[in-house]
Amino acid sequence: MVDKITEIVESFFAENEAFADCYVVDVKQTNTKLDVFIDSDSAMTFEKCQKTSRVIEAYLDEEQPLGEKYTLNVSSPGVDRPLKFHRQYVKNKGRTLDVTTQEGEKYKGELISVTEEGIVLTAKVRRKEGKRKLTVVEETAIVFGDIKKALVKISF
Repeated sequence: MVDKITEIVESFFAENEAFADCYVVDVKQTNTKLDVFIDSDSAMTFEKCQKTSRVIEAYLDEEQPLGEKYTLNVSSPGVDRPLKFHRQYVKNKGRTLDVTTQEGEKYKGELISVTEEGIVLTAKVRRKEGKRKLTVVEETAIVFGDIKKALVKISF
């Protein structure tokens, strides 16, 4: 079911120029509930979610793989969902990330660079030098394979 929904949505994106920069981030099914998370390299709009939802609804109503009564949610991933794809890191360049590595190390900093291999975060760190404390800017490079979880932090 998850694969079929992903295929339907990706086909819809490929066939419609207005959705050319959209992609499926995740599809979760629990009994008769279906959550579909989509994102876009440009601005993610309510209209994009709404039109994608209608495409999925047409399939669910016609084929009824979840039965006659189901719950469908189509949305962007939101800040509480971890980044999964390279293009999500690119889109969030300049924002603050909380990154946990496979080894359990935690890093927090501004995403300043994204390459094919990984990311670079920059953060201000207090260091003790002699009897004084200095604030220094430290860069941390993290390879994508080492990232267990990366969340965008919203600052107010």
